[in-house]
Amino acid sequence: MSGREPLILIVSGPSGSGKSTLVERILELPGFMPSVSCTTRPPRKTEAAGKWYNFVTQAEFQRMVAQGEFLEYAQVFEKNWYGTPLKSLELARAREQDLVLEIDVQGALQAKKKLPHAVAVFVLPPSRQDLERRIRERGQDSEDEIQRRLERARQEILNYRVYDFVVINDDLERASRETQAIALGSRCRVEQEERRIHEILETFGG
Repeated sequence: MSGREPLILIVSGPSGSGKSTLVERILELPGFMPSVSCTTRPPRKTEAAGKWYNFVTQAEFQRMVAQGEFLEYAQVFEKNWYGTPLKSLELARAREQDLVLEIDVQGALQAKKKLPHAVAVFVLPPSRQDLERRIRERGQDSEDEIQRRLERARQEILNYRVYDFVVINDDLERASRETQAIALGSRCRVEQEERRIHEILETFGG
């Protein structure tokens, strides 16, 4: 990365849109690392602490909020809290890697305000019907919860202008290629490479 600031790539979208799978595709590319979020929800059976989430108590989360340790944080569905620690960005700088944030739309709005040069990708299902099918197939939610998720998805989609790119996830392979292309192409933006541009200019005499 030649000492440049890490690219911050935000990936978000409605619950069930498939953003986690697309983030995994980005992380297959060299030089990208995931941000490990903190959450107050209990781990699922397939989850290990420290891979995608650090699981903390409500009191510990609120302490981190009070001490300004989060880039962004939000309460989801009026239940559990999620947040992106600022130390993730510090770790990306130390490792000279680009950072991928998989966060919800509330978090993306906060992160873009604090990091306007971050690149935000909005992952969308092709339709309400498709999203409902995906949520039901997971078998994790009650009927009331499913309806809340669908209404929340509608509200989230109204924020689409905050994002720099949209990927409509109606075909996983195509959506994966598009997401990887966005990630790689974002590294070539002028603001990402400004330091190297000046170094090259100096070889021409300034």
